[in-house]
Amino acid sequence: MKKKILCCALLGLMGAAQGVAAQEVFDDRWYVTAGFGYGMFDGSRNVDDNFTGQIGVGKFIAPRWSWDAELFYANPEDNNADLNWSMYSGSLVGRYHMRDEGDTWWPYLSFGAGMARAEDESAAFNNQGPTERKDNNLLLLAGMGLQADWGRYGARAELGSRWDFDDRSGISDDFNDWVASVSLVVKLGDLPEPPAAEPPPPPPPPVKTCADMDDDGDGVNNCEDKCPNSQAGQAVGPDGCPVPLTIDLRGVNFDFDKATLRPDAIAILDEAVGILSKYPEIRVEVAGHTDLCGSDGYNQKLSESRAKAVFDYLTSKGIAASRMSGPTGYGESRPLESTAQSFPGCKSEKNRRTELNVQN
Repeated sequence: MKKKILCCALLGLMGAAQGVAAQEVFDDRWYVTAGFGYGMFDGSRNVDDNFTGQIGVGKFIAPRWSWDAELFYANPEDNNADLNWSMYSGSLVGRYHMRDEGDTWWPYLSFGAGMARAEDESAAFNNQGPTERKDNNLLLLAGMGLQADWGRYGARAELGSRWDFDDRSGISDDFNDWVASVSLVVKLGDLPEPPAAEPPPPPPPPVKTCADMDDDGDGVNNCEDKCPNSQAGQAVGPDGCPVPLTIDLRGVNFDFDKATLRPDAIAILDEAVGILSKYPEIRVEVAGHTDLCGSDGYNQKLSESRAKAVFDYLTSKGIAASRMSGPTGYGESRPLESTAQSFPGCKSEKNRRTELNVQN
């Protein structure tokens, strides 16, 4: 009955160990162990306490659970006679480690089962000497200990109880021995490289609103555009609606009988260059005019020269000649001021001018 109860308890503990195995990251390298201990044997055996040895191999199957396959050996002497008594055992031992991530040492509980082999001599001598018995029997183990970890190496100190169900010993059906041991733990291989962290997903594209869109390309966003169908290159106001465009060059005047651009005329022409650059679809006529002094033929040639001076300046600033018609001279035919034909009344500065007439 005692054997059945112990076996059921062991199987239940083994099932619980498997049930808590988690998908956490932990050091699951195989390791080997080797150590020695001191056996305090059941008094019914009638043997001396003595040193023991053990070796094993194992691994962690979960952050707090490990399994080891262990071999054990003890060879005490009978305390009443110079007789040999040897025990070999092989067992599977589970350990529950009470540790948290980052701990370098921690306590644990152990339990296991295996097969023990007893080889002992009895005092019943015959002609060849003492009789010898060799038997295999069930072994159950339980204990507690401390384990330390230093990367590749570790150590264990354990106090364990061993139930040896040697029911053919002729002394008792079972024995309870105690073993205090220390072991060195050596891990095999290197830790695997940690999995590369997955890059974060790209941020979602920004949601466009009417403030980010300009469907007709007039420079006014859709939220503020009250005329959403304006033509490309068309001059529009802040509300996106077309506005009449004039290029005023009335300040581009010339000295009497001259076709040379004055400094004040250059500033006005630079403003015209800015307007033409901003609205590349605009086409203009470059027109020149004179005052009423002089003959018609002379004034015609002088107006053409003035128109050409403006035409050449605009092309030098990057305005394509294909966008400008002319240069056209109108002589004295389109005065802004009507003055006397006689000198000096004919010398009106307003009439000595050039103009850019928008064609579209």
